[in-house]
Order: sequence, then C-alpha cells, then structure tokens
Amino acid sequence: MAVKTLEKTPVQKKKKIPRELIYEMRKGSPIYYRDYDKVLSGEKTLEEVMGSSDLHAWFLYVLMKFLIRNLDEKEFAVLVGELGYKPAKRSWYNLDLAIYRQEKLGELKGTFTNIPPEIVIEIDTKADLRKFENPQDYFHRKTQDLLDSGVKKVIWIFTKEKKLWIAEKDKPWLIVDWDYEFELMDGVKLNLLKLVKEEYQGKLNFRS
Repeated sequence: MAVKTLEKTPVQKKKKIPRELIYEMRKGSPIYYRDYDKVLSGEKTLEEVMGSSDLHAWFLYVLMKFLIRNLDEKEFAVLVGELGYKPAKRSWYNLDLAIYRQEKLGELKGTFTNIPPEIVIEIDTKADLRKFENPQDYFHRKTQDLLDSGVKKVIWIFTKEKKLWIAEKDKPWLIVDWDYEFELMDGVKLNLLKLVKEEYQGKLNFRS
C-alpha cells in the first residue's frame, strides 16, 4: 500500500503595508492611517483615509482667521496643511497648524522641517490608535515628543468630546472644556466655544 505524502504548503506571507498608508513615524515605528486595513482589503480607497473631514477643514479655516486677525504677520507665520515635522531621528509627525516666529522659519526647501514651531494646534487625528494599549498614549507621546523638541505649547482640539488639551513644558497639562479662555501667546486670548459660535452663527449644536 502506497503511503500518500502531504505536499508542503508555502508559508503565507504577511501582506506588506504600503508606505503611503504610514501617517506618522515615531522612533522608527510606523503609525498608520485610521482604517488602513480597509484600504488593504479594498473597502476604502487611499484618498478616503488620507482626506480631512469638512469639520476638520472648517476648524482650520476658523483658527487661521482668528490668528491672522490677532497676530502681527511681520513677526509670526501660520502654517497649515499637515506640515511634516521631524522632531528627532527616525521620527516625523504631521502638524495641522504650526505658528512660527518669522526669523526662525528659515529658508523654505520643499521638504519636511526640523525647526520647532512656537505653538502647534492639532484637531483630532487621522492616526490608527489600535496599536496603543490606551488611545491616550498616542496623544501623550506625540505631545511630549513635540515639547521635548523645542515646541513651546501644544493644543489639541477634540471635536467629539468638545475638550481642549493644553500642554506646555514644565507646566501642568490641562484638559478643559471649549469655553475655557486661555492665553494662546503674547497676550492673545482664545475662547474656542465663543469663536466657534461667532463663526458658525449657531448652526451647530455646540453647548456651552
């Protein structure tokens, strides 16, 4: 009786994740776009996970208007559009809004920058947070990396929770409601809830 031999099946290779799906990099460890796995499975397109929501874009517009009105453009530059910032070797982050002093901005080279802004403002995130034990770990690590690199203040705007996270080096970090008025910089005070209501004229249901 002939003994039937089992054919060896090749080991299934792990599907390589395209570089385009990397949202940020921290110490050589990639942080992918939220829903990157749905791009791999064909459920979503790359553009769908990379694109910003209308709410995200509107907040950038409102903040830009506020800053242009209140900052001296000869002294400060406000950069938006997910500026690529390299705080350290093998690390880079996308910044929603970065405020620079004009004299520190330096020559624009068409590449990621390693020059720390004065202030960074982030609105939610496109990052996939499932690799973190606690989603807050991502926000904490990015904030700390930015402060360690020379950024003076990091502000997170969470649109769903309607909270602000305000972090400065060597000062207590604050988590507050949108109606909390604080000094953004150089005597410029911001009350986000008031600003949102003024700009959107009550069409959104933002509670005080």
